[in-house]
Amino acid sequence: MTQQVPSTEPELAGVRNFRDVGGLPTVDGRRVRQGVLFRSGHLAHATAEDAAFLASLGLHTIFDFRNAADQKLEGPDVDLPGVRNVNLPLTDPADGAEFWKMVRDGDLEQLRGILADGKAANRMITSYRAIIKERTAEHSQVLHALAEDSVPALMHCAAGKDRAGLSIAVTLLALGVEREAILADYLESNAKHRRYKVHRSSSSASAYSPEVMELLSPLFDARAEYLTAAIETIEETWGGVDTYLEQGLAVTPETRERLRDRLLA
Repeated sequence: MTQQVPSTEPELAGVRNFRDVGGLPTVDGRRVRQGVLFRSGHLAHATAEDAAFLASLGLHTIFDFRNAADQKLEGPDVDLPGVRNVNLPLTDPADGAEFWKMVRDGDLEQLRGILADGKAANRMITSYRAIIKERTAEHSQVLHALAEDSVPALMHCAAGKDRAGLSIAVTLLALGVEREAILADYLESNAKHRRYKVHRSSSSASAYSPEVMELLSPLFDARAEYLTAAIETIEETWGGVDTYLEQGLAVTPETRERLRDRLLA
């Protein structure tokens, strides 16, 4: 029997990986409110029906974590009237440009060279660790904006998995959401109807052969080891989430309480 997608989480035609983060439990018995925090892949290919649905959410702010190269490749987000768009790139346009060109254009031997033997997964882990350590200003800006006036909010990157996934996870950590629930929400990006569609330059069967897809899969999977590495980086660098929020992101206990008041039921 096919599992039905809840009516609050439509299978949008041109937007991948959309969902409401509401309902996740906190360690002190509260829950994230419904209708205040959403996540998705990019909105550049949203249909008119998709845009109408997104407009119906009453969004205040859309946080777009794509860089200029992503936006050039996919296009700008669909324009939603009355919604503030905030672009906070969490990766540099030049970071891995040659690598991602190889992912799109490379033949099997080239892909084996850059992705086989755990290299693809290791690249993802390194990226997650770097975003946590190097993008503290961006994550600070997001949490302060949410605490002040920016909800309901939608966070997205290209696939809605990595950069948006980390930003959602940081927000949920600040709210005191249970770690298991944070990981479970992150892994939801693996659902078939949510996954980013792999695009390669060639449309030949060999470009999408089983071995090619297996080599590419670590780049397009949401894996527990990736998010675990990010949280371990917080522990190793700052000693814990509370210190990370206060010293790394300049989020005071008062700001954190405002954040909880806005986002928790």
